[in-house]
This record gives sequence, structure tokens and C-alpha cells, in this order.
Amino acid sequence: MSSVYRSLSKKPTKPSNGTTIASAEPDKRINKQRLLALTSRGVTYRHRHLLADLTSLLPHSRKDAKLDSKSQLSQLNELADLYNCNNILYLEARKAKDLYLWLSKPPNGPTIKFHAQNIHTMEELNFTGNCLRGSRPVLSFDKSFELQAHTRLIKEVLVHTFGVPERSRKVKPFVDHVMGFTIVGDKIWVRVYQITETEATKGGKIGEEDVSAAASISAPKDGGRGDTSISLVEIGPRFVLTPIVILEGSFGGPVIYENKEFVSPNQIRSDLRRGKAGRYNNRAEGTLERKVKKRDLGLRTGEGRKEVDEMDDRVLFA
Repeated sequence: MSSVYRSLSKKPTKPSNGTTIASAEPDKRINKQRLLALTSRGVTYRHRHLLADLTSLLPHSRKDAKLDSKSQLSQLNELADLYNCNNILYLEARKAKDLYLWLSKPPNGPTIKFHAQNIHTMEELNFTGNCLRGSRPVLSFDKSFELQAHTRLIKEVLVHTFGVPERSRKVKPFVDHVMGFTIVGDKIWVRVYQITETEATKGGKIGEEDVSAAASISAPKDGGRGDTSISLVEIGPRFVLTPIVILEGSFGGPVIYENKEFVSPNQIRSDLRRGKAGRYNNRAEGTLERKVKKRDLGLRTGEGRKEVDEMDDRVLFA
């Protein structure tokens, strides 16, 4: 299979007289995409495993060491230029709880900032799927990406980031998994599935174990005898992305889109703490009021009704 792939991907040769042999098909534009993937300081084990899973699925990526600075993200443009990368995937961790995913196209942009939630790695999910390492994925996008301008821009950046070039250095000549991007409630749900072919048994039925492990999407194989079923099996990782802001440049420049409905996780935690503190203050005030009332009524042990003399403030300033 690999020898056939190499023979088909060869460029037209030049004969001795200097003329080139015209190929049957016109020359296609070579997709030169290279991804730089790295994280910031303070990431957790789950964030590290997520980056490892993504780099294993993307053979055109180059993993680099952690970035020390969280305020000078423009240094990533210099790193991308140093490693000859035209795409950047940067995972930024805040307070060892929140994870933000940056996608950028250096050196001119744009840059998209996402808030990553509901992260589950391959090791954690423990699915039965097992795709070939270094194979190319099929990118599947929901039709909702074509409804708005910013979603079309996000789709284009996702294609450049997760679309593995055909002539990448480490790529294998196989396409055996699908990366699905779906918009549900202003959030992008990312899922990865393996393409499996299940052969029928002698009785003409597909094995029950294979059908139960496969996804609901299934179709018969075209051009065959009808005894093979193609199905999707989830392999992970899975996560949800919430778009926050889109910058015109690479980690800088004017803001061309901002999600007004996004609420920072810090603000959510602050509101929860403020609500708990308010309930505690109400209970403390109620306890104090009950003690004062019992004291004035003489119901507390060892304390009687407090007598008010003529020099008391309540009498003087009544």
C-alpha cells in the first residue's frame, strides 16, 4: 500500500532533452501546514494528556516546551518562525482549574481564544477504538458553521489546524478516523471517531459486540457484495470549546468578534462565594437578633430585663 502511494505521489520527471512530460491531471496546490503545539506553566495532568492525544492524532504537529510567560504571548510568533510553523495551538492554564485554547495563524493572524470544558482524554475514556498512528483524519463540520461570519472564520482556522496535509513528513497513507465539530448552544463540541469495517458472519449478520461498540452512524460498503458494514467508533479525546474573542492579528491586533454571553469562570466562582457569604451573614444576624430579644424579655439564664435609666442614649436622644 505504501509503495503504491509513493508511486502515485511522484512528480513528473524531466527527460534528457529538457522537456517535461505533461501529467494527465493538473498540478494541485500543495497544502503546507505545520502546527506548533505547546502549553503554559501550571497545567494539570489532564491538560498534558489532552495535548499528547492531540499531537498523536496530528502528525504534522511539533510539540515544544512549556511557555514561561502568560502575558507576552507574542513570543509564540517567534517560536513558530523558528520551527517553520504556520499554525499555533496553545493551551493556557489559569489557577490550575481553567483551560483556554488559543488557535493562531502567524504571522498575520487571525487568533481565536476558546474556553475548553468537559475535557476527557483517551486514557480516561478507555474506548475500544484504535486508529493508526500518523493517519489523516476526515474533518466533519456541522452546517451551523455556515450561518454566521465568525463561525465561518472559526471553521477555516479549524481546518488549517486539524487538517493534516497529504504530504506531511510523518503522515501515513491512510484515512481511518473522523474529527467531528458540532455547534450546540454557542459551543463547539469536538469528538473523534474511528472508521471501522465489520464483516458479516456466515449467517449473514454482523456481530452483536461490534454493533454495540459502534456509533449509531452506519452504512453498507458501496461497490462490494453488501457483506461489510462501515461504522464509527469513538476513540477520544472529547472536549467542548466556547469562543471568547477573535483577534485580527496573531496574538494581538483589534478585536473583530467578542462573545458577549461568555461569563468568566472566576466570575462564576466569585458569585458562588458571595452567595454563600450572604447566607451566612443572614444566619448570623438572625442569631444575634434572637439573643437580644431573649435578653430583653428576661428569658436568658442569669440575665434579666435591662433597665433603662435617665442617662441612657435611647432616653436622651429619643
